[in-house]
Amino acid sequence: MRIGIMSFAHLHAEAYIANIRKLSDIELIGFSDTDQERGEHFSEVFKTKCFQSHEGLLDAKPDAVIICSENANHREHVVMAAREGVHVLCEKPIAVSLEDAKIMRDACQKAGVNFMTAFPMRFDPSIIVVKEMLEQGKLGKLYAVNGINHSELPKKHRLWFTQKALAGGGAVMDHTVHLVDLLRWYTGHEITEVYAEISNVLYPGEVDVETVGLVTVTFENGVFASIDCSWSRPNNYPRWGHLQMELIGEKGAVSVDAFAQYLTVYSELAPRDPSWSAWGADPNQTMIEEFIASIKEKREPRVSWSDGFAALKVALACYESAQRKEPIRLKDFK
Repeated sequence: MRIGIMSFAHLHAEAYIANIRKLSDIELIGFSDTDQERGEHFSEVFKTKCFQSHEGLLDAKPDAVIICSENANHREHVVMAAREGVHVLCEKPIAVSLEDAKIMRDACQKAGVNFMTAFPMRFDPSIIVVKEMLEQGKLGKLYAVNGINHSELPKKHRLWFTQKALAGGGAVMDHTVHLVDLLRWYTGHEITEVYAEISNVLYPGEVDVETVGLVTVTFENGVFASIDCSWSRPNNYPRWGHLQMELIGEKGAVSVDAFAQYLTVYSELAPRDPSWSAWGADPNQTMIEEFIASIKEKREPRVSWSDGFAALKVALACYESAQRKEPIRLKDFK
């Protein structure tokens, strides 16, 4: 199977190259990037071909592509790939509007190609253990969840993350979707109501998007959850981000930290001192293997367009809630 990466705008593209190269039966044909300077840089770093246009990459006849462009460009690139009969793994959030997301779905359905949403945390071992605990009834009835998904300001890694026109929003758009997806997966139910408080209290005047957010959601089965999605970590923090949850049930409680497996590294050569070097499982690897398996087995991937759409809808409802300063019922949110 031949795979390419459409755009190197998203920093996850750097990890995906290594993931693909670990698979003996998969050929990485290269990546496309319309930013010539960025493309040349990463082509040299990873010793792989850079196509100067996305059309050029598709002309090379990949079986599948991973879309790593800016959020606002997902629609264009997914539609381009689908029209060529190419399967799609799309970075999250899948789009910046519900209309764009639906157009992407329709294009993939018409072409008969798979669409998978890049939610790697579904494949993290610690997250899966908690899922199994819930299925086995070890916590009893689930009452509430407290979740955080933090990182530093992503500006120095990729500037576009902090530009509303390209990202569609800030911390809420970037980080809410991961926890929303996991909570939907854990509960087996949909979210019915959203309330959000958002602000740019951390970097006023520096970026035009929100940098902190506190979201509360209510599920149709009564479970209540809070999500802190802030870019609140200092730039010299030892690791990029966090994803943690505390789940409260009738029989007990459990805490999960998806990035707890690391070594603390002290070095004069390190860009940060100290830094945390992860040694645990790589959920990106398992996610890409699932994407490939879904294509080979001609089935829907375990994380589908519907999952990406549901998470996007909650993120967009957060902005509506913050603007109106009141809860939003998702059935009324269009």
